[in-house]
Amino acid sequence: MGPDNRSARIQTLVAEQAARRGARVGVVDVCSAAVAALPVSGAGLSAMSRTGPSHPLCSTDDISERLEELQLTLGEGPCVEAFLHGSAVLTPDLRSPDLQDHWMVFAEAALEAGARAVFALPLQMGAISPGVLDLYARVPVRLNAEELADALAFADLATLVLLDARIAETGAPCGAPAEDLGAYRAEIDQASGILTVQLGVGIEEASVRLRAHAYARGRRLADVAADVVARRLRFSPGTEPDTGTEPDTDTEPDSGTGPDSGTGPDSGTGPGRADDET
Repeated sequence: MGPDNRSARIQTLVAEQAARRGARVGVVDVCSAAVAALPVSGAGLSAMSRTGPSHPLCSTDDISERLEELQLTLGEGPCVEAFLHGSAVLTPDLRSPDLQDHWMVFAEAALEAGARAVFALPLQMGAISPGVLDLYARVPVRLNAEELADALAFADLATLVLLDARIAETGAPCGAPAEDLGAYRAEIDQASGILTVQLGVGIEEASVRLRAHAYARGRRLADVAADVVARRLRFSPGTEPDTGTEPDTDTEPDSGTGPDSGTGPDSGTGPGRADDET
């Protein structure tokens, strides 16, 4: 199938999803159409940046939502590598010993969440790379040449939709009202800013500490950010590694004390790129 015909077919599938919702085409429709057209169980999309925090934008089910949160919190996984290297990362079976060694934390957590295969497709337009489209399956699966070409076409369309909608700079779960998108990202950014003061570090290190704490506590990143902004959670410099216990939400905002912020896994650097499997 020629690229023009494929692109037109993919656009039609996505437009049909939007029509069912009775709304303008959004990235949620790209994710839903991809799940319907490909041998996968779910899809998620995250807005990503090399200079600021990354955020989940879209997920079709609880497992895909968990996968997006895991990868952005841990700083490892196919999504992270696809973004860093600008090429698709295909993992037909997360139980592969090589992958479990490569993504020591993510692979186990993804399997526990219910995913067995994950395919990460970077969103790209020239030098612009606003995020990654992730597809997962509950069973081991390999995409054949036609299926992979379709998956890449969905990623290309997601790029256009994302840039056109100008939500790469807001970041929030798809389906949320437009006015809520900015608030979702703003709270995470605000929490990172607060940590720069509490910890005396730069914004990148503050973001790493926020995500590490969320993972170590088994909490959603957005919930931890909300606690920091509301002064229910305070980080302190020079603390011991996070013990994984729940924060004391009764801590007074200005008392100067609070739960151990922890360092958790080293989410500041991603692993080396795995060999893509096709």
